Amino acid sequence: MSSFSSEERSAPFTLEYRVFLKNEKGQYISPFHDIPIYADKDVFHMVVEVPRWSNAKMEIATKDPLNPIKQDVKKGKLRYVANLFPYKGYIWNYGAIPQTWEDPGHSDKHTGCCGDNDPIDVCEIGSKVCARGEIIRVKVLGILAMIDEGETDWKVIAINVDDPDAANYNVCRWGMVL
Repeated sequence: MSSFSSEERSAPFTLEYRVFLKNEKGQYISPFHDIPIYADKDVFHMVVEVPRWSNAKMEIATKDPLNPIKQDVKKGKLRYVANLFPYKGYIWNYGAIPQTWEDPGHSDKHTGCCGDNDPIDVCEIGSKVCARGEIIRVKVLGILAMIDEGETDWKVIAINVDDPDAANYNVCRWGMVL
């Protein structure tokens, strides 16, 4: 059970909407800085930014005080992901590993591009639809390097350790999911 909680402010799908996180004492915390990267040995924390089957492109606001989760904006407009028939929105829970950062001043040897200045992204493929702002514990299954607008954007593929099928998924030494 998570010792973290979340608080929504303003109406969803507006420029003012924010999700703030709190610790077990009810104190506001930063999902970027105050949540440990590791939940256990070989288990990472994940901050859920976008629940499965939803379309609003949300992200940790790395430049705002307390780093709340907010909807991404491009050219003054709120961002949404397109549906890909027969699915609606993200087909997985999407979020970030706290206390990680892709350095925009470092050229990655695998991609030849610098980091995107954001926490490392996670695509959680378990069966549960998580809530925005939920902190879950995940087991890494693999990783994918993407280049987005000339920047390296790593995607960790993971599964919630509490998922009924988590024990059935593992990574072999070649990086293939077994």
